[in-house]
Amino acid sequence: MRKPMLKVALASTLIFGAIGTQAVFAHPADVKQVQPVNVFDKKVVNKINAENIYNNIDYLSQTPRVAGTESEYNAVQYIKSQFESYGYETEIQPFTFYGYTPPSSMEVTIEGYGGELQPRSFTYSVNGDVSGELAFAGLGTPEELEGVDLTGKIALIQRGSISFAEKVLNAAEKGAAGVIIFNNAEGPLSGTLGGHNEEYVPALALSKAEGEAILALLESGETLTASLSIEGADAGEKVSHNVIATKKPTNKKKANDDIIVVGSHHDSVAGAPGANDDASGTAMTLELARVFKDIPTDTEIRFATFGAEELGLIGSYHYVDSLSDDEISRTIANFNLDMVGSKDAGDLVMMTLDGEENLVTELSQASSERLNGEPTPVYQGGRSDHVPFAEAGIAAALFIHSPTEPWYHSPEDTIDKISKDKLQDVAEVVGAAIYDKARFDNMGPKPKKQHKMKAAPEMVHELDVK
Repeated sequence: MRKPMLKVALASTLIFGAIGTQAVFAHPADVKQVQPVNVFDKKVVNKINAENIYNNIDYLSQTPRVAGTESEYNAVQYIKSQFESYGYETEIQPFTFYGYTPPSSMEVTIEGYGGELQPRSFTYSVNGDVSGELAFAGLGTPEELEGVDLTGKIALIQRGSISFAEKVLNAAEKGAAGVIIFNNAEGPLSGTLGGHNEEYVPALALSKAEGEAILALLESGETLTASLSIEGADAGEKVSHNVIATKKPTNKKKANDDIIVVGSHHDSVAGAPGANDDASGTAMTLELARVFKDIPTDTEIRFATFGAEELGLIGSYHYVDSLSDDEISRTIANFNLDMVGSKDAGDLVMMTLDGEENLVTELSQASSERLNGEPTPVYQGGRSDHVPFAEAGIAAALFIHSPTEPWYHSPEDTIDKISKDKLQDVAEVVGAAIYDKARFDNMGPKPKKQHKMKAAPEMVHELDVK
């Protein structure tokens, strides 16, 4: 995903076909070639402890970590303290952005409707306490609203066709005091208006079932009065942070000039504890930092967690923008860990921005084949913190399970949904891949061009805009 947030494409579920695998170690000569690498793998794999990762996820996911909030800053301080406990000198890199604090309270009441309503806010919804006659406005398109007077009314609008922001602005232009948008698919609706706009009126979201039940009353001829209240929302300049711990080469005389970045994002969306998205990646970054601290390497390794990913990869863009030309030229790989522990998600895959293999995927396919008997497949995908690195010409890949879990970006993204087995597996694949390149006397990977799909559906990884 590229900045700004409004440019995010509609999310869709990852659906991958079956991927064939070749027989592993088909000839005795192959076994002899691979066996020494397995010995090196053990130097990392035997040190990885999924329990450590799980415990850090548990700590980080006690509360949502929305960018620019106190809870995100508390997470930043915790991450810093963990890095320092392993013996790293750690940098906190602040950056400013124009952000949004979600409401502290919201309510929709409709006189004449007997059901219980559970509204959700849109990112960039504005505060307000309004009431008026409820009027159905279809999809809220200009064509449907032509000649319609919504002055002082609350517009009930169905999701679809145009963005949420356009629906709110179109209704406001016709005089609406507030907007209620209901889903066109089962389940609750979480979305964004894309950015701050002074022309917005208060807007909240309802589920498909709630909206259709209310609409049925209107269509039966009943006159309904709706009240809509939003408090505590705030839009303005905010501060988030990246956290960076650097492992210098063990022996300066034998060191190379390369830099490897292992990263994740530590923020979450509003209302979501973010155990898998992305406390899992953050906790894995911490564990890999712990494991590599005392392992000799000839390469500089930077362990970084980024803020404000959920608002448009802001932290990782800031990090890459802060690099000198020399640092960019020396950075050979970015391993991006995002949503790597859900027991309800599918299998591990790698995503590259262009769908092509690169150093990261080649190293990781080789390590997964050694450890698991088959290489991790590669697909095309963005919308996570590998994107700024790839755009700067750095080999980068996202590690994620596909398809994603059903409670992605929801209050149900909690610690009980995390699989220690998946955490161990991903950490081993990534850790062994990193060490394969960063260890002394390494001749570099001998990649095999195989098991790649250039065209893949986009992964779910941002709030919906329409």
